[in-house]
Amino acid sequence: MGGPKNGRFLSTESNKIDEPFKVEEAETVNVPPPPSEKLLVLGGNGFVGSHICREALNRGLAVASLSRSGGSSLHDSWAKNVTWHKGNLLSSDSWKEALDGVTSVISCIGGFGSNSYMYKINGTANINAIRAAGDKGVKRFVYISAADFGLANYLLKGYYEGKRAAETELLTKFPYGGGLCDSLALASNNMKLSSSSSYGPLPFKDFAFSIAGVILRPGFIHGTRTVRSMKLPLGVIGSPLEMVLQHAKPLNQLPLVGPLFTPPVNVTAVAKVAVRAATDPVFPPGIVDVYGIQRFSQQMSR
Repeated sequence: MGGPKNGRFLSTESNKIDEPFKVEEAETVNVPPPPSEKLLVLGGNGFVGSHICREALNRGLAVASLSRSGGSSLHDSWAKNVTWHKGNLLSSDSWKEALDGVTSVISCIGGFGSNSYMYKINGTANINAIRAAGDKGVKRFVYISAADFGLANYLLKGYYEGKRAAETELLTKFPYGGGLCDSLALASNNMKLSSSSSYGPLPFKDFAFSIAGVILRPGFIHGTRTVRSMKLPLGVIGSPLEMVLQHAKPLNQLPLVGPLFTPPVNVTAVAKVAVRAATDPVFPPGIVDVYGIQRFSQQMSR
């Protein structure tokens, strides 16, 4: 996988990294975070964004969304509890008021098209959002990026170059997101845990990251996707593939074709992990690959 030269990755490739995820060290409980927290979801009316909005509301957060179209086309009851903003991240001042009072941001902004368009949507738009959030004093910024797919990276050059440019900006503007954080090292040394969060026991308060950037790199995201009045059950393909490929990590290391064996991940899992990353002060900052997303999601479901 590509990434910042000085960064490390949250994965499950070694036993040392696997150890901190033991249940006794990070058992989760479903208690809402303080109501003073406000989350802004960029692209909250999309497939991934709508699931993130719903998960955040379930966690007791005040939730707002920003998109070019403004309101959601969904008629679900939860959508009435989201504050919908209309704005264009490529236009400097049309949307910044949406950041007022926001403590954390999750960006789901992305798209396909020509290489120049893909770089603009996946890169420039997110870079603008990251800079504006940093200037406004936002505490945590979570970016939904994408896993590398080997040869596909060249076919979608603008898409991946844009994604990686946005990642670099995030790790620069929110510097504690440079890699695998010290809270994992603390847990791996089996030090006693003190304090607590809405998600369960936390390491010492000194290891909490009040300002941090988190990058999620899922592969194919499956679930039921609504397109106009049609529902597309992407899980029919994605769910069986995820079951098989999550146990076939060695294939992911094969030259050239290995990234094609990256397991899909359920949109609900991505939403849960994204919201936790945006609200839990000791969630490890840095880059979380698809195996890390699966791991955190499984941990939260226990």
